[in-house]
Amino acid sequence: MSTDAPDSSTPVEAPIKLSAVEKIKQESNYLMGTIDQELQDPVDHFNNDNLQLLKFHGSYQQDDRDMRIKLKKSGGGKAYSMMLRCRIPGGRLTSDQLVAHLDMCDELGNSTLKITTRQTLQLHGILKSDLREVIKRVNECGLSSLAACGDVNRNIMCCPAKRVGPIHAQLEQFTDELTTALAPQTPAYHELWITDPDTGEKSLADGGEPNSSSNPVIDEPLYGPTYLPRKFKVGIALPEDNCIDIYTQDLGFIAVVRDEKIIGYNVTVGGGMGRTPSAKKTFPALAKRMAFVTPEQAIDVAKAVIIVQRDNGNRSDRKVARMKYLIADWGIERFRSEVETVFGEKLADCTEDDVHGFDDHMGWQAQGDGKWSYGLNVENGRLYDNEKTQFKTAFRKICAEFNREIRFTGHQSIIFCDIEEGEKDRLIEIIREHGIPTTEQTSTVRRWSMSCVALPTCGLAITESERRLPSLIDSIEEPLAKLGLSGERFTIRMTGCPNGCARPYNADLALVGKAVGKYTLFTGGGWLGNRLAEIYKDAVKDDEVVDEMIGLFAAFKANREGTESFGDFCARVGVEKLAELAEAAPRP
Repeated sequence: MSTDAPDSSTPVEAPIKLSAVEKIKQESNYLMGTIDQELQDPVDHFNNDNLQLLKFHGSYQQDDRDMRIKLKKSGGGKAYSMMLRCRIPGGRLTSDQLVAHLDMCDELGNSTLKITTRQTLQLHGILKSDLREVIKRVNECGLSSLAACGDVNRNIMCCPAKRVGPIHAQLEQFTDELTTALAPQTPAYHELWITDPDTGEKSLADGGEPNSSSNPVIDEPLYGPTYLPRKFKVGIALPEDNCIDIYTQDLGFIAVVRDEKIIGYNVTVGGGMGRTPSAKKTFPALAKRMAFVTPEQAIDVAKAVIIVQRDNGNRSDRKVARMKYLIADWGIERFRSEVETVFGEKLADCTEDDVHGFDDHMGWQAQGDGKWSYGLNVENGRLYDNEKTQFKTAFRKICAEFNREIRFTGHQSIIFCDIEEGEKDRLIEIIREHGIPTTEQTSTVRRWSMSCVALPTCGLAITESERRLPSLIDSIEEPLAKLGLSGERFTIRMTGCPNGCARPYNADLALVGKAVGKYTLFTGGGWLGNRLAEIYKDAVKDDEVVDEMIGLFAAFKANREGTESFGDFCARVGVEKLAELAEAAPRP
């Protein structure tokens, strides 16, 4: 390798101007920053630099936006708290682990627990002074919050169905192996949260991490000192069951099954939902099919994809730093070529296998071993107790009485596993006696809807989502029944801003926060998740949303062809014609 100075006539490229977050990561000493000092400071919030680093540790700082005006009038500051997200690969956990989180939400949070759209749990309302204790307790129950957020691979999604046989066993093993292979190696997490701050000794289990403080590392062999340019999401699906929205992931693995065995995966790359309407350079994208890999190649190919994004993703503008923008700029052929170069050999083309079904795993389903699983719809994933409904009390009782495996779905719901035939009635009895609607009592439209958290805790939210969607569903259930569409399956997704945390841009129908009290309506995606929706109407006032939705359903009823789905119908007629049909269709 030559060490000669470059010829003076050769143009020298100007160094890339890094974004502020890149500089914070670069100077963080592998995510340590000054978090330890701030944890000892009695001030109720963290500084801006450490806020960026805390995301890698699984935590976001938030404030109660409902309290802002009141506090401002009284001369006070913001009502700060922390949100902590766990990493639960494939949404699989034990009854004891769920109870531990229910305890934490009562003792150290805001008394509610949130099942997320990525099959994990979020605790809200944690005071800064309690954050160390919460993360300590998460690890004590054998879980972790490391890499649940931040510019790294986050919680890996996988079909949560419990099925006896080699296919699901392979999926779950691959999920676990990939989680370990793609985990950050920094010792900062363990030094901050696992090691006793007074004695310096490791005081608890390390949550299954590969890098305990007893075996520290000094670098990040996969991520490097500045990690990825932006967040990174991975999903694993079966062709007949795209319950984790494979095409919305940065990196996806669609299992290729032959003779009841997974012989490999069709790899998809470049999915991502976030967009900024004011920045035309941003857009939602569905992943592109890249190549077929064998099970033996899969982990190294995943690492190669991450390395290509690590070394080439945009580090000067976070708005266009996701991998989807790199692929849009390069094209899938060049991206694949770069991955093959890093991997070290050519990859085979994708097989014909692709997603063609979606099972939400709700209700009773046979596991194949004589036992049953029961999927219970949890509206928007929120677990709480009030005078009418007691999710937390019911789940505590189920966990104590049955003590079986728990699984979360990508639609924010829960699956109770390993139920014996003779126990089925008792499980339903507990659910009903705590005021919780069973899945069988839940309307189809409610069952297939989901929302992000939005107000009051999300700092990015423009308008309501989780607190608004249930009443919207209330308002459309009767009109749908009158139209004869109450059994029709279609996805409704709602977000408080365009960042797309509830995956709205591939839904049959979506409401995305545009301005205070206004939403952009999208139509024409689908429950299968392999088609992007289009903007139907922009800046629709909150009090007009229900009427707009009913008009769409009426148009669908009057003009559908055969058994086409709602999303297929909207995509077929197009948004302009759809508006005409909605205006002309008789309302129920």
